[in-house]
Amino acid sequence: MTTKVSVVDDDPAVLDSIRLLLETHGLDVECFSSPDQFLNAASETSCIVSDVRMPVMTGMELLAELNARGDGRPVILLTGHGDIQMAVQAIRQGAYDFVEKPFEASRLVASINEAIAKTQKDQSERIAVKELQERFASLSERQKETMMLLVKGMANKEIAARLGISPRTVEIHRTWVMNKMAAKTLAELVRIGIALKLT
Repeated sequence: MTTKVSVVDDDPAVLDSIRLLLETHGLDVECFSSPDQFLNAASETSCIVSDVRMPVMTGMELLAELNARGDGRPVILLTGHGDIQMAVQAIRQGAYDFVEKPFEASRLVASINEAIAKTQKDQSERIAVKELQERFASLSERQKETMMLLVKGMANKEIAARLGISPRTVEIHRTWVMNKMAAKTLAELVRIGIALKLT
């Protein structure tokens, strides 16, 4: 996955200094002088660093627009005029972090690295859940019912009584469920059930 960062700031000197800082820390950087320019570029970065106070569109408005588009990339906001109220508002609106200018280089780099790591973790988790959903979809209706009751903690005899089938048939369904869901133990199947929100 990319470790490219988008930086949005209307001050060319700030853009240049942030670009140099991040490149020396091994990050790819693309710079934009306005939120509009960034939004029109359809960039594939894993983190966005934006100034708060810019003409036409502010960093807070950019954050709102990204939220409206369902863009889940982490946004770190920079401001030279920051206050606690704005920081709280930014976090409430989904900003990953809020860094006041003049900022410590290590503080900004650490925040960006944490944001990128979170993005990668979230993406890995989404991929894993999607794979589990596909496996669950491959189960027959009876196997799905059996799995849901197993995940709820019911024993084979209870499942048999609930579904009106023999305990032996439940055992067969259970074996298929364990194989198709790639679960080695019942505890693992329960964890899969929780990930799929079956409980």
